[in-house]
This record gives sequence, structure tokens and C-alpha cells, in this order.
Amino acid sequence: MCEANAYLYEDGQETVVMEGVDLVEPEGDKIRLVSIFGEQRVVQGRIKSMSLVNHKIVLEAE
Repeated sequence: MCEANAYLYEDGQETVVMEGVDLVEPEGDKIRLVSIFGEQRVVQGRIKSMSLVNHKIVLEAE
């Protein structure tokens, strides 16, 4: 499986936003996440880092 977990970095801490992320799409100043189960979530912020080997996406709140 190649899906990743998405975390929101805020106030020096990372919290899980979504597990099993399959799609990451920028939408202006927001990021739309879609899981392998079709669940969708829009997060206000930007991509801080992505590690494909570790299956980890870190978003930073704006």
C-alpha cells in the first residue's frame, strides 16, 4: 500500500488529520485530502513536508 497519513503542524505539535491519504490537491490557500475510502477533508494551510518513504504528509496551519 502506498497511502500516507496526514498531520497538521500547529504550535510545535503534529496531530493526525487523516489516515490512508490517497490524494492531496491544492485549492488556493487550502489543501484537499482524500482517503482510500473516499473520505474528504479540506485543511487551511500549506504543505510543510512530505516523506514518501515514511508515508507521511505534514501540513502547516496558516
